[in-house]
Amino acid sequence: MNVFDSKDLRNVTLLGHAHSGKTSLIECMLYEGHDITRRGNVEDGSTVSDYNPLEQERKSSLFSSLEHTVWKNSKINIIDTPGSDDFIGEVIAALKVSDTALMVLNAANGVEVGTEIMWEYVQKFDTPAIFIVNQMDHEKADYDNTLEQARARFGHKIIPVQYPLNQGTGFNSIVDALRMVVYEFPSDGGKPIKKDIPDSEKAKALDLHNKLVEAAAENEEELMSRFFEQGTLSEEDLAFGLRMAIAHQSIYPVFCTSAKKNMGTGRILGFINDVCPSPVDRPAAPIEGGGSLPVKSDDLTTVFIYKTVSEPKVGNVSYFKVYAGKLKSGDELINANNRNSERFGQLYVANGKNREAVDSFNAGDIGVVVKLKDSHTNNTLNAKGTDRKIQAIQFPESRIRVAVQPPSKNDVEKLAKALHIIQEEDPTIVIEQSAELKQMLLYGQGQLHLDMVKHRLEKNQDIHMEFIKPRIPYRETITKVANGDYRHKKQSGGAGQFAEVHMRIEPFHEGMPDPGDLNVRNREEDTLPWGGKLLFYWCIVGGSIDSKYSNAIKKGVMNKMSEGPITGSRCRDIRVCIYDGKMHPVDSNDMAFQIAGTMAFKNNFQNAGPQLLEPIYDLEILCGDTVMGDIMGDLQTRRAIIMGMDSEGHYQKIKARVPLSEIDNYSSTLRSLTQGRAKFHIKFAEYGPVPGDLQKKLHDDYVKEFQEEHEK
Repeated sequence: MNVFDSKDLRNVTLLGHAHSGKTSLIECMLYEGHDITRRGNVEDGSTVSDYNPLEQERKSSLFSSLEHTVWKNSKINIIDTPGSDDFIGEVIAALKVSDTALMVLNAANGVEVGTEIMWEYVQKFDTPAIFIVNQMDHEKADYDNTLEQARARFGHKIIPVQYPLNQGTGFNSIVDALRMVVYEFPSDGGKPIKKDIPDSEKAKALDLHNKLVEAAAENEEELMSRFFEQGTLSEEDLAFGLRMAIAHQSIYPVFCTSAKKNMGTGRILGFINDVCPSPVDRPAAPIEGGGSLPVKSDDLTTVFIYKTVSEPKVGNVSYFKVYAGKLKSGDELINANNRNSERFGQLYVANGKNREAVDSFNAGDIGVVVKLKDSHTNNTLNAKGTDRKIQAIQFPESRIRVAVQPPSKNDVEKLAKALHIIQEEDPTIVIEQSAELKQMLLYGQGQLHLDMVKHRLEKNQDIHMEFIKPRIPYRETITKVANGDYRHKKQSGGAGQFAEVHMRIEPFHEGMPDPGDLNVRNREEDTLPWGGKLLFYWCIVGGSIDSKYSNAIKKGVMNKMSEGPITGSRCRDIRVCIYDGKMHPVDSNDMAFQIAGTMAFKNNFQNAGPQLLEPIYDLEILCGDTVMGDIMGDLQTRRAIIMGMDSEGHYQKIKARVPLSEIDNYSSTLRSLTQGRAKFHIKFAEYGPVPGDLQKKLHDDYVKEFQEEHEK
């Protein structure tokens, strides 16, 4: 394959809700570009893009995939992305390296919630966008309604380039308002016949044409002058003006297609070639620490890895974009993240799983390399003489978690290593070995996301595991003041152990004054690693306990705070005052006072109105009107507090606060309630009191489990 200049490259990403037809559209693009001789289909698993066996089994995209085609004088890199927001990390990584987003809409369903979510990231990356209304041959296709929804959600910058002359099962004709022609397709799609626009459509088409010309002229004074003088623009001026308008997001052109019948795809490829921005036309890439990096092939080489995949028998497969310079086979680059040197051996262009060797890439191009040793997603590599680091991709926080149970203790290390490899590939996967909960936790974007991880481990690594319900990181505190003492006395021949501690404990809140009835000699305020605070006051008068034992008593208190009396959970927001006690000149020591401190705190805690706290999360749901009732009804069963409702576009937004224990399985429930047409986000809000009946049950379960363990 030829090496393409930066100005002749086009990097596009296909985005859209699940089943909008992105994968089928790519098949048409590759077919029209003569990269394949037969169009595959999703139903029989023969598409270039969805090549993973799990994707073929589920008949939907689960991973992003890189394809390319050559159209006229341009190389068009195409990244297909999953429609489910369980795999939003794949979408974000693709947008990072793309110069245009192709937003695919389902003509029968209009603007769906998955597209809304993706649009947020298109705006975040400031990416130019084109809208493609697909499935115009569907019996329920409604172009006008889809266009109206798009304008309502995405704004007045949406301007149709095309609209269907007929739609539904007989769809075969498209009015192109830019070229002022009708494209009529044969029954099997492919190359259309050009026809004159019918008289009944001329006024509508001309109005759209004029809007496109005005939009093209607005970004360039010289073009505006010609437009006023001539009343129109030449085809060359129009292409240049539209390129500038799209690059500056002044307009979002709309096309229509039937990917199933291969109608309209070639025109879109032509528009991408003629009008869409090249990497040179896009703003310089931000660099960490400040500054930016423009796309220039005569600069020192800088490469950014946006995706990593571990393939059996191959090892790491790295997908990268050349941000500056020229990358050649055999080049040695330095990883700016870990300072290791990497040799880029054979370079490849990709069409799904098929890879073709090439000698080099110019700045702005996207390619593939295998067997990098120590480089992963979000890493930047540079030629010697520069130390630039491309601003890293910011992936979203996890929304779901499960506990992982390996089949045996011997498999724990093997499982942890395999999960670490997957985490390096997919940064939206988080693995935590929780010492507090005594569980290995796996975090992801949704149940499908985690099921995919499990499937990969079983098929690729022959590692079997079970997902079990994760424990909840409860906290314990108190609600009233309690005073008490504890004497520790032990005599076992020779020197014994003796310590007596008089202690007051009370709930702490920010801004409360020091105790007025005690003589405070020393005050220590500790912010606890697990949240909340411990205030420790030394109020001993007259030397009943030597101050040297203060740290031992505090250590004893901390021992019990790390494993509270109600459920063994960690304690927080408590004030402890040591106001009296006794010691022995021979038998008192640090260990004795540590034990006395622990027991005094434990006994007082039981008399201080113990309260179990649970993590509460802010839950935000985006859904349609028709499923709001079902969602609200389900939330009521989860002890949720509705914080408000609002509209966003033509969707409804529900805001609620829900205990973590009630939303651990929420991803699957919401998908079932709404047939996958609602999305949610969660974020930790606060710790709140557990209801009394539930606290009693949790305490009883803890006592029972504790007794069973000690009887073994």
